[in-house]
Order: sequence, then structure tokens, then C-alpha cells
Amino acid sequence: MADYDDDEIHHHHQRPPPYIPKETAIQALNTIIQLHFERTLEKKRAIDNQKKKLHKLFNLFFIFLAVVFASLSQPSSRLQCRHSWGPICLLSFSHLVFYISVAQTLRCVNGFKYQRRCHKLTLGLATEKLRFVKNVAASAVDGDEISAAAAAGDLEVPYQEPSESYLGKFKRNWALHFGFLILLYAFMVSFSVVVLCF
Repeated sequence: MADYDDDEIHHHHQRPPPYIPKETAIQALNTIIQLHFERTLEKKRAIDNQKKKLHKLFNLFFIFLAVVFASLSQPSSRLQCRHSWGPICLLSFSHLVFYISVAQTLRCVNGFKYQRRCHKLTLGLATEKLRFVKNVAASAVDGDEISAAAAAGDLEVPYQEPSESYLGKFKRNWALHFGFLILLYAFMVSFSVVVLCF
């Protein structure tokens, strides 16, 4: 029984590959290329949109800070340190909300960058297979049909993901951004206390 199964499996693997019309193979690969090219552009637009939101968020926050500090630093409204905990808490809370928003926006930007990288890798693989199929079709005696095995082994183009080194770099960048935001938050809170109390 085991010999029969082994023979059957061996015979199954020796089956000739199915023939696919050249136009069908090229059209399928062109469709995959077009899809991933559009997705790459879509992710690029999403990244640009998130960067614009981040820029607008920075502008609004700094305008808010300028208004608060201008109103609190008037000589007539100079606060004693014991009375300034309300504004300090307000500024600390607004800083916290701002940095959480920035962290979330950066997370979205990094997510879109990762997805864009995946689509670019898949696009590159599909382009490589299309080039190979065209070369095989051009050198084939019978130009109407090419075997799937000759067409880079398989016309299926799996979704590609970046290597571990790219993921490590990606995670390090996110950790650096997050650490920078925490340090900036601590600095801005202490700066608010110094400006309002002294």
C-alpha cells in the first residue's frame, strides 16, 4: 500500500505542466502589476495625507500654546506659583492629548509605509515574472502557448512582506519616535511650570 502511494505521488509529480495561452499569462500578470501599482500610489497618497494632518496638528497646537502663554504672561495677570496649578494642568493635559495624537498619526504613517513596501515588493515580483514570461514566449517555437513551469514556475504572485531586517528597522524607528515624544512631553511640562511659576 505504501509502495502504491509513493508510486502514485511520484507519478503525480511527473505530470506535464498545464499549458496556458501566452496572452492569458501576460494579461494575468499585467492585472496583478496594475493592482499593486494602484495600491502603492494609494498608500503614498495616504502617507501624504497623514503628514498634512500632522503638520496641521503642529500648527494648531503651537498657536494654542502661544495664546495661552501670551495671556498668562501679561504683567497684570502674572500668577503666583500656588495659583498656577490650574493652567499647568491644562497645559499638561493639552500636551498629553497632542502627543497621543502625534503618536497615533505617526503609527498610521508607519503602517502605510509598511503596506506600501509590501505592495512594492509584490509589484517587483510580478514585473520580474512578466519579463520572464515574455522572454520565454519570445524564444518559444510555438508562440501561442507556454508552459506554466517555463513561465517562472508559477503565475501566482503571492503577497510579499519585507525581510526581518526591515521589520527590525521599522520597529526601531517607531521606538525612537515614541521615546522622543515622551522626552518632549516631559520637557514641555517642566517648561510650562518654569514659565508660569518664575
